[in-house]
Amino acid sequence: MGDGTLQHTRLDGIADYTAALDALCGLAQHDLYLFEKNYDGLGFNAEARYEMLRNFLLANPANRLFVLAHDTRYLAAQCPRMTMLLRHFGSGMFIYQTPENLHRITEPFAVADDTHYVRRFHFDDPRGILARHDPGNARALKSRFMEMWAASRPAASATTLGL
Repeated sequence: MGDGTLQHTRLDGIADYTAALDALCGLAQHDLYLFEKNYDGLGFNAEARYEMLRNFLLANPANRLFVLAHDTRYLAAQCPRMTMLLRHFGSGMFIYQTPENLHRITEPFAVADDTHYVRRFHFDDPRGILARHDPGNARALKSRFMEMWAASRPAASATTLGL
């Protein structure tokens, strides 16, 4: 698996998807781009995910974590571990909320280092794919992410969350 060979793994449920997000976070070496409807129920307040993201951000001050959501209320109100990460790594972690006109985009995805990605077919469909060593498709998803990011606005900060 570590040989750089293209590998696609089918995901058949939320447990598979959550495990794939963990795998993707573990693969990230420089940049991690996450897009979800609201992050609820996907393990973003789990201690293991927190430690993985924390270690990613600690590994290099140049590492970046970009979090994009249609609705950031769950992250702000019910996800204290993500809030702690934002407080401690505010120069390397960003949480943005999409504008209303982008809410028609219903396919969640995440990209690590222009090389690996996880994607689902729809917010309401737990099926998807984890792709390792697929730079062509990973770069296309990252480009889509950056277009959405440019139209979005900062949604959460340690100060607005009262920390």
